[in-house]
Amino acid sequence: MPSRRACRSLLSFLAVALSSAPLAAAGLADRLPALVDEHAPAAVVCRHDIHQHPELSYQEVETSKRVAAELKKLGIDVRTGVAKTGVVGVLRGGKPGPVVAVRADMDALPVVEASDLPFKSTTRTTYQGQDVGVAHACGHDIHTSVELGVASMLADARAELPGTVVFVFQPAEEGAPPGEPTGARLMLDEKLFGDLQPKAIFGLHSKPELDVGQVSVAPGPVYAAVDRFRITLHGKQSHGAYPHQGVDPIVMASQVVLALQTIRSRNLDPLAPSVVTVGILRSGERFNIIPGDAYLEGTVRTYGGDVESTVERRMREILDGITKAMGGSFELAWEQTTPATVNDAALEPSVRRSLEAALGAGNVSTAAPVMGGEDFAYFANVMPAVYFNLGTREPGGRSGGLHTPDFRAPDSAVTAGMRAMSRVLVDFLQAGGRSPAG
Repeated sequence: MPSRRACRSLLSFLAVALSSAPLAAAGLADRLPALVDEHAPAAVVCRHDIHQHPELSYQEVETSKRVAAELKKLGIDVRTGVAKTGVVGVLRGGKPGPVVAVRADMDALPVVEASDLPFKSTTRTTYQGQDVGVAHACGHDIHTSVELGVASMLADARAELPGTVVFVFQPAEEGAPPGEPTGARLMLDEKLFGDLQPKAIFGLHSKPELDVGQVSVAPGPVYAAVDRFRITLHGKQSHGAYPHQGVDPIVMASQVVLALQTIRSRNLDPLAPSVVTVGILRSGERFNIIPGDAYLEGTVRTYGGDVESTVERRMREILDGITKAMGGSFELAWEQTTPATVNDAALEPSVRRSLEAALGAGNVSTAAPVMGGEDFAYFANVMPAVYFNLGTREPGGRSGGLHTPDFRAPDSAVTAGMRAMSRVLVDFLQAGGRSPAG
């Protein structure tokens, strides 16, 4: 029978062993704050350069070069030219484990920046035949810089990394030229993952309604499906003084715009979220000429079910009725740009716990679905995915809305994003690609 002293020694050994086991398993997660502090300054420098030199969809040539160069310096395997200007980096950890992917979008918008940032954009280019300013008015410079920062952190700790991380830098999230697929869809068409099969993919998006250091995540639907419609109304040209000799497409267009709003208010379930918006109405060249044609373009946002098909059907019926009544005709082109983005229900709780561990439980809230669109949905359709919102508003300050000249995000958002995303990735890998138990 062992002595009392031997029993005490055995108990002490077991206590030390049991208490140290969780720390050993979570060693890399414990190192992340220090790695963020070490690598965030370089990520911020990248952010300044990317922000000051924005590029539109499928024109992200210099941004792609910068991203690829940074990844190569880290010893990460790099593929360029994926979906024209996309970049894919593969980091293989020093320990066996699953494959996980993380995505950032790189493109900017045709917006003239009005922020007070010392590295604000003054870039101009041609967009659809017009001279426009270009700005990162949706925070994609933040997204790209966060992902580069996380890549540098995990490359630094690759010996401890249990698995493989695929860094996806995507072009053309904001919308491809007419007739072309968006960046996510084209990257998947071009087999961006090769032989690798990620068990999940994660992404984040700037949210100016949240302070820096705060995030929000939805347990299910995040962004709506996006459809784009183009309508040409055919009338008959005549002198403006003799309207009875023509068929006025501007009057037809005016009636169409108003009638389309009855789809939402009178044909759909009031509790089914949807939006029908006409964003372009163009016709005529001279004040005293009734033109021959009018052009309308807009978007429809829905969240599945038969809402999308109902909107398209009713739109055709309305166009047919109005144009026939006035003696004209119409053409309608309908295109689904992106499906709805829905977070994986089984994976979201573990991502929430990782975000709470990185930023504090009080800084993690539940996001409500919105009618904006996001082509991250294409990735979410082929593998488990979670997409969360990253606060980009300085506490006590203000930030303009997304897609506006006044959108402004401080550099501290890059650091917060690195803390959040690195913890999500490491926790997922350390759990073996499964949702860790709560």
